[in-house]
Amino acid sequence: MELMLVSLASLLAGFVDAIVGGGGLVLVPALFATFPTTHPATLFGVNKSASVWGTAIATAQYSRRVQMRWQALLPAAAAGFAGSFAGAWVVTVISPEFLRKLLPFVLVAVLGYTLAKKELGKHHQPHLSGLTETAAACAIGMVIGFYDGFFGPGTGSFFVFLFVRLLGYDFLNASASAKLLNTATNLAALILFALKGHVWWHFALALAVANVLGSVIGTHMALKHGTGFVRVVFIVVVSALILKTGYDAFLR
Repeated sequence: MELMLVSLASLLAGFVDAIVGGGGLVLVPALFATFPTTHPATLFGVNKSASVWGTAIATAQYSRRVQMRWQALLPAAAAGFAGSFAGAWVVTVISPEFLRKLLPFVLVAVLGYTLAKKELGKHHQPHLSGLTETAAACAIGMVIGFYDGFFGPGTGSFFVFLFVRLLGYDFLNASASAKLLNTATNLAALILFALKGHVWWHFALALAVANVLGSVIGTHMALKHGTGFVRVVFIVVVSALILKTGYDAFLR
């Protein structure tokens, strides 16, 4: 029964994550509710063992239909991997508690900006190129990658927002690009958790299969309905993240 419940959560997480990120909003609470006495690091490791496959499959699906800017994104993925690994190591020595109260306000700012700028992310008009675009993408990868390893909630949504706001991508292309970087950050964190023995491998396969299934469905929906659909899902997911992180920070 426990495996069935968390597998269903993993499927839904893969669906949400493939469209705009935020799958951890679904799977992580489900893991904590199902296994309340388990060490948090182990549950985060289990989450990463599922989500890394979903984001990888979503990246492959998007790359067949979306013009990926590989010359900028591959170095950015490497930077995200390094940042995430560093963040996951730092969290073993420094508590991320100070971010818990700050995060809801950052997410409110992201949501407010997105709602105020009606044209934001509607058109794919990259305004950087060459080394400048690569440097900017690497900076996004490093900073958000570090955040993902160190704390994590909303990583995919932050990637999407920054690709839209700073690089001029539309929401569909930003989501596709975010999947590649999120795969790298998930992999880095998973490696560190695995090295420290914080992964339940007997759960990993079932959760990964469910996550991939959800990812396939979510990517299909995003590609079918386009950037307007992704923008709406982005707003919904960020709103849900605000409620969840606000509750965790101030009410729990």
